Amino acid sequence: MSVATSQAAARTPQLQLVPSLPIWQLSVEQYHQMIQTGILTEDDPVELLEGWLVPKMPKNPAHCFSTELARESIATLLPPGFFVSGQQPLTTDDSEPEPDAMIVRGARRDFLTRHPQGGEIALVIEVADSSLSRDRAQKRRVYARAGVPVYWIINLSENQLEVYSAPASEAESADYQQRQDYLSADEVPLLLDGREVGRLRVSELLP
Repeated sequence: MSVATSQAAARTPQLQLVPSLPIWQLSVEQYHQMIQTGILTEDDPVELLEGWLVPKMPKNPAHCFSTELARESIATLLPPGFFVSGQQPLTTDDSEPEPDAMIVRGARRDFLTRHPQGGEIALVIEVADSSLSRDRAQKRRVYARAGVPVYWIINLSENQLEVYSAPASEAESADYQQRQDYLSADEVPLLLDGREVGRLRVSELLP
């Protein structure tokens, strides 16, 4: 093998195969301990989903732009007793996702020593492009199991907003029982605890 060929081979990333043996799942408590002891840091692009450490999807400029639009638009409609949180952890029984945005009941100071839990969330939002399949499947299941009443997917790939509601939280088959899609020209109601507090045009959430 020539020197050039050897150097090229060294630069080629090796294929990482998924182990055929069972993989150990982490509890939320173990995940927190890994963070507290510095095994995981803010620079590690992972989140805990159903006991697995899952890489976070990279965000392109359109994704970031849509996320900021959603947070800013929703914040103007919120009554007292709610606030918008962005890309911060949400703790469930087996997961700790970091949604692009969520509406939390209470005040920010209520969460100085812990993260919000499913019962304290009025709405979760994920902005989806390359992450669409994960957001529609695993994250949808996680949020339904946690009892989050409404889940929005701002679907950049199909230029629409998907609204999921009526969660059924059975452990193995957790899912939302209702889905409604809104196109760019449509208005979507913002529901908090079943009460409409305002409306947003979907185009205001899309880049």
